[in-house]
This record gives sequence, structure tokens and C-alpha cells, in this order.
Amino acid sequence: MELYREADHYLMSYGISPVTENENEMRDSDLLQDVFNAETDWVSHSPLQTEPCVSSAPIADSPDDLLQKRMVVLKGLLTSEEIYLTELETLLTPMKALKAAAGTSQPVLSTEEVNQLGVYRGFIDNYENALEIVQKCMLSDQRFRTLAESMMSFKGSDRVKTKYTMEALLYKPLDRVMKTTLMLHELWNHTPPDHHDSVLLQEALRLSSSFLSGVNERSQCKRAVMLSKGERRQLIRDGFVVDVCESGHNLRHLFLYADLLLCVKLTSTGRQAHYRFCWYLPLVGLKLQWASEQLPSSECQIKISKTRAKMYQLKQALQQHMKGGKGSFSRAVERLRRKLEECELWLLTNTPSFTLDLHSTSGKSHTVRLYSLYDLDEWKEVIEIQSGKSIETVPPDLLSVTGSCIKLRMTQQPPLHCVKSNEQSHVCGSIYVMVHSACGLQHPSSVYVCVEVDGFEFYDRQKQTCLSAFSVTTVWDEELVFQVDGAQQLFLVVVSQSESDSQDNILGRAVLQLDPDIMFKKWKKLTCSLGHIDVTLSMKYLPHPLEPPSCTPLIPEPVFCVQIAQVAKQEGVLVPHIVRSCVEEVERRGLNEEGIYRISGASREIQELKHAFNTNYREAVSKLRSLDVNAVSGTLKLYFRELPLALIPSDHFQGFSVAIDIADPYVRANHMLAVLQGLPDVNRNTFLFLLHHLRRVAEKQEQNKMSLSNLATVFGPSLLRPPVDRVDISQEVEVQVQVINLYLQCHNLPEPLLTKPLDLEELET
Repeated sequence: MELYREADHYLMSYGISPVTENENEMRDSDLLQDVFNAETDWVSHSPLQTEPCVSSAPIADSPDDLLQKRMVVLKGLLTSEEIYLTELETLLTPMKALKAAAGTSQPVLSTEEVNQLGVYRGFIDNYENALEIVQKCMLSDQRFRTLAESMMSFKGSDRVKTKYTMEALLYKPLDRVMKTTLMLHELWNHTPPDHHDSVLLQEALRLSSSFLSGVNERSQCKRAVMLSKGERRQLIRDGFVVDVCESGHNLRHLFLYADLLLCVKLTSTGRQAHYRFCWYLPLVGLKLQWASEQLPSSECQIKISKTRAKMYQLKQALQQHMKGGKGSFSRAVERLRRKLEECELWLLTNTPSFTLDLHSTSGKSHTVRLYSLYDLDEWKEVIEIQSGKSIETVPPDLLSVTGSCIKLRMTQQPPLHCVKSNEQSHVCGSIYVMVHSACGLQHPSSVYVCVEVDGFEFYDRQKQTCLSAFSVTTVWDEELVFQVDGAQQLFLVVVSQSESDSQDNILGRAVLQLDPDIMFKKWKKLTCSLGHIDVTLSMKYLPHPLEPPSCTPLIPEPVFCVQIAQVAKQEGVLVPHIVRSCVEEVERRGLNEEGIYRISGASREIQELKHAFNTNYREAVSKLRSLDVNAVSGTLKLYFRELPLALIPSDHFQGFSVAIDIADPYVRANHMLAVLQGLPDVNRNTFLFLLHHLRRVAEKQEQNKMSLSNLATVFGPSLLRPPVDRVDISQEVEVQVQVINLYLQCHNLPEPLLTKPLDLEELET
């Protein structure tokens, strides 16, 4: 501690207060990035096998810049040293008690074992023996196991409690040998040559490097450092992700070991690839949270659209060169491939995707992005499994672990489709996916299905169904259409949304292989198992030449004040989502509400819902659950009222006027149903969907005071409008109300279709 106080005084003499632990944590990742970016080969098979530092000239910075960086390094070094000394004190704390117990009739350890465990002089040589003693005693003595697995240290000014294992503490001095050498090297690099500390630092670095080299020589025949469970550090999974940080979005390689997550940057020096350390998080206590990213700015959307169009043109040019017999290794072909790869890399790091937030118990957090929800769920699942198994382990030798990544990695290339071969066997054309329903929910939920395809980034590769009603039975009957180029797989992910906080929860996933030789050009119905959820869907594939993607960014189309046929067409349904969502929410919590559809909701909330439906359907459905149910019913009425053309076209108004005067009720009903069949498909099925809903509302009229006639009075003027040349307003209102009332009282009212029926001649079961 005396050395620490001297260094502390040195900093104070320059007017710099020593860094606190919290400040150090803020700079930790940046500092480590500088330390581990040194152009030296630290690759090793043994946890201590590190090449000694080779002196090199300090970097060409101005003296002021060097001194500023030097202070940052020195402050970090001092804080790290203080923590290290605290950890050593924790390691020595139980020694007095163990020595005292050794002379009793029931010793925890023998005197010889205590001496082997507590020798500090020659600690490096004694490390193997000390580790064997700890592991043997943990197996044979429960009292010692309890001690060795829960050694407490109080760090920092706020005395934060930290839990260690004895194995982890025993490793600290070995780990410190390497880190001290690295920090000295970094400190010397940022010290001006004419500084009075330069010569002293160079000598200290020489001594430290020489000592480290001797440690390496003596550790050649020693075993690798073990984890607390007696296991070697095992690689579980790896892959490329986008690391989100203050400097932007960067493609990184993520390695999941049995006890930690390691994020590294893949670089190449000449022909040899190697990794540079970015950050790591221990798995103990690691918390995960995922979400969909918001839409980017309009400028970014324009750039995404232009980049997709450019990729399409590059691929077309590449195919022309290949067909022209110019060879796959010509300069032109290689240039086109590089440009194609650059475009796809840019899209990979800038296209909105899914974020996975990682929160460590140490207070450090990192965010990574994954383009595929299926891939995100795989990562999330395996991390949570390993986190549940993990306990405090030996801290990683970051240089050694990072250096070994090249040999351990499972994923050899970034997830770029443009670098894959054998494109002739891939799917190219249109894939139609009709998502019907799901079963197996354990409790009422609002659920949606996310469907993803792979292939080139020219077109949208991910689409979602609407949110289902809040129940245990989910029905969508929603068609999703994908334009694909080079697709091989289709991914399904089923997601539920919590009623209370709108938090998404992934319930299951599945993958389907797309083989063009056996792909179905007719509809094929199948049931996929996604964990405990079974999703029923139909698929169809039509191969055809693809049109260039549009350079215009996809902006959400509004639904209010738009013809209902246009809204239904863009959603691929016969009953627009807004109608289904509002109806389902009213039936969930508004059937017993007195005056439902008669009592108006707050105008502000209705306008808020209108804006949400026009801009972000997912947000609108979330708002439906939190706002007053009268605002939901008011939004539905507003939607029908603001249709440019009424749900029942005005050219049918005269026919209805005649029909209601027919005396025979059976003839009148048949005439009314005949008129109904003459309506356009979307208008007819939406009208039928609403009528069946209003009848269910009227079934609860004792509670809600809304009879069929009351409901007809509310909806008649919105659903049926007279021609513009009619002037008898009183007669018009009477006709509007009577028509809706007569339909509500029909005994043989047809059931609505939510989507167009599949051609039965094409359907294969």
C-alpha cells in the first residue's frame, strides 16, 4: 500500500485527483481497448504463455496529448492496483483462522497444507500446489468448501461487497504479472521521451518483461488454469453481431464461453487474421432484455433503399460477367464482389433490427444487435442457460482467451449472403405464407408470429402478423408475401405481449428448409411445432424473375380517411386490422360497460389512437389495452365515419329504401341478404364482422344498456350514406337506422371471412 500512496501523491502533485472506482468503470472499456490494441503477438496456448514486451518508439503524438493519455493510464493503473491489494487482503484473511484451527482436535487443514496454501514468496511456483490443495479440500471438507466458495471483499469508497472463490483469488497474482507488464508498456508508450520518468519506466518495463518471460518458461509444462468447477474454459457458441456503442454500430465477433461473453474485433494483418479485445462480461448474474428497434430517420431510410437498389444492380452485373465467361477470379468480378460485400455489411449494421441488452451485476452493460429474431432467441436462450449454471470463476486471461479465438471460432465468415456459393439451388421469386392460427397457449395472451427468410438484402426479409386478441385461442388468417433472392430457409418465431407492460416474450421458434426442387407451387397446409405452441400455416412458392427493389423508403401507410379496400389490400386481409383490434378489445373488457358505443371517449385519447394506427400498428395495439374502453369504441366509430366512401356504398341506398317497405319479413330478409352479397368482398366481410360483434354486445344489454335498436341508431349514419343529391334528412336517418337494425335481427346472417379462401384445387393437406 505504501507504493500506492506514493503514486497517489504523484498524481496529486500534477493537480489530478485519483480516479474513483465508478469513474474507472466508465473508462474501463476504452482503457482496455487501448491496452489490448498494442501491435504485439500475445497469442498463447497456456494462460501465462505470453511473448515478452518488445520496446518500441513511443507513438507520434504531441507532448500534451501524450501526457494527457499518460494520466488516464496511470489513474487506471492505480485504481486497479488498489482493487488488487484489497483482493490479496481478502485472500490472506482466513489464514490466521486456518492456522489456529490446524492445532486443534478438528482441524480444517493440516499445518503442512496451510503452509503450502499461504506461501506468498515464490507464489508463482507454488500456485499449482495451492490450487491442488484447495480442490482436494473442497471435496473432502464441507466447512472448507463453504469458505472457499464465498470469500467476501469490500471494494471502493462505497464499500461494495464482492463475492469470490478462493481459486479466483489465488489466480490474481498470476493475472497481475501479465496486466502489470501491459500497463507499463502502455504507460511508457504515452510518456514523452524527454520526460524524467521515461528512463525509469523503460527499465521497469524491461524487468517486468524479463520476469514475465521467466514465468512463461516455467509454466510450459503446467496445466491450463481451471474454472471453479474444475472445468476448462469451454466455447459454447460464437457468431457475428453488431455492437452498439457511443462510437456507432460496429460488426463484432461474439464468443460465449461457459463462464463469460467475449466481444472481439476481427482484423487482418496481411493474410493472417487475428482478434482484438473489445469487452467481456461474466455470465454470473447476467440479465438480458430484448426489443425491436424503432424505425430509423427518413434520411437513413432513403439510404437503405438506395443501397438495396445498388446491391441488386451489382448482383445483376456480377451475373452478366460470370455468364460472359470472364471467369470467377477476374479483376472486374472481384471488384463487383467487394462492392456487393460492402453494401451488405453496411445494411447489416444500419438496418433496423433487434437489440439484446446485457446487464452485468458489476454495473456494466452492453447492447448488441441481431438482424434475425430467430438468431436473437437462440443467443438469448443459450446465454440464459449458461448464466444459470455459472458461479464465480477464475477471471479470464483476456489476451490468451482473445488470442485463441481464431482457433476456436465456429463461424468462419460474417453472415453475408453475397459470399456464399451454389446460388443456383436457392429460391428466387415469391413466397406466400398464410398464417392461420396457433394453439397451446397456457394462459390468455396477445400473440403475433414473426416470419423471416434469408437471402440477399434487396427486399424485406422479416414480416409479422397482427397481434391476436387477448385469449388462449389465436386466429390470424393473415397472408405475408416475400420477394426473395437466394433464400434457403424460412424462420418462424411466436411472440406474446404482456397485458400489463406490453413487454414481448418469445414463446418458441422453428425453421423450415426451402428446397426449390421440391418447393410447392400449390398451397400446402402444415402445422409447425414452436416449443409448446403449434402454429398452422399454408405456403406457396412462385418462381419468377425479380423486379428491381424500389428506391423509395417504405413509409407506413395511413388507415384513416383511406378507402377500406386499399387498406385491406395492403394488409392482405378482408377485414382491416384496425376493425378487428378494436372489436376484440371491446369484447375483452367493454361488453359490461354501460353505454358502450353510446358514451363517447376522451377526444384526446381517440386522436392519440388514430395517430398510432396511422403510423405504428404495434404501438396502437399496445395503447388499446391501456386507454379507456370508450376511447377504443370511439376510435372504431371514427374510422367508419371518416371512410371516403361508406362501408355500404351509397348506390345501394335506394334498394334498401325499397326493401324496408316489403311487408313479408321472409321476402324482405332474402332481399336484404341478396343486396349484401352484391357488396365488394372487403365491404361485405367487414360489415358482417361488425354485425356479429354488435349482436354479441346486445346479448349483454342488461349490463351495458345497449339493445340492437340502440346500436343501429349509433352505427346507421356511419355505415350507410345516401347519395349526395338526397335532401330529405329525416327520411335518410330513418332508412339508415332501419337497415342496420334489420341486418342485426337476421337469423341466417352469414359468417365473415377474414381473408380470401385458398383455392381448394390447389390446397394440399
